[in-house]
Amino acid sequence: MTHPLLAEIEAQADPERAKGQAQYHKARRVYLGVPNPVLNDLTTRWRQEMDVPARVAAAEALWRSDVHEGRIAAAKLLTQARIRPDDAVWALLVGWLPDFDSWAIADHACMAMQKRLVADPGRLDEVESWTASDRMWTRRAALVATLPWTKQNHPKPAELAARDRILGWAAGYVEDRDWFIQKAIAWWVRELSKHDPERSRAFLEAHGDRMKPFARKEAGRHLQLA
Repeated sequence: MTHPLLAEIEAQADPERAKGQAQYHKARRVYLGVPNPVLNDLTTRWRQEMDVPARVAAAEALWRSDVHEGRIAAAKLLTQARIRPDDAVWALLVGWLPDFDSWAIADHACMAMQKRLVADPGRLDEVESWTASDRMWTRRAALVATLPWTKQNHPKPAELAARDRILGWAAGYVEDRDWFIQKAIAWWVRELSKHDPERSRAFLEAHGDRMKPFARKEAGRHLQLA
């Protein structure tokens, strides 16, 4: 039996758009062709109508559907700065890591993770363990989920320490030739360069020659490099 929330998404399906999605994302699952603005409207309303336990249960069901839009909606249901209590939310998000197999779904889940990490930076200890995973998507998530630490203009000492810690993870990835890992390193360093160009420049001076050329160029897009 189709979950009622998934039925709401299915009501907005566009079969022609779904064909293009399937070709673009490549992961083998059902695509409905529902655009993100529609999913945003649906999940905004659902968040307003549900308490936290109901949202966790709904997100779990939508994720289990393995429908592309269902999984993205599941992540959007849990993407909010203020969620209290949030231990069940964090546990569910971490439980999805083994299922990551495409950038769009992984990135939406990582956006929800970002909010929970900012709410409780102590969770970075758990995220650090992801860097040793044998799964590329899990290793990548350690950088994508920690992007908020690139954005502080006036970081406190603890935030600077976390920034350096995560840069250490990125440094440990530079020998990984996987395109998605190289892209994630570039993404983190590029975003950091907007707020902390000195650290970004130092990272590239130390490690840039071992990055793939496209990633080094992307990482230094906002910097004046020799």
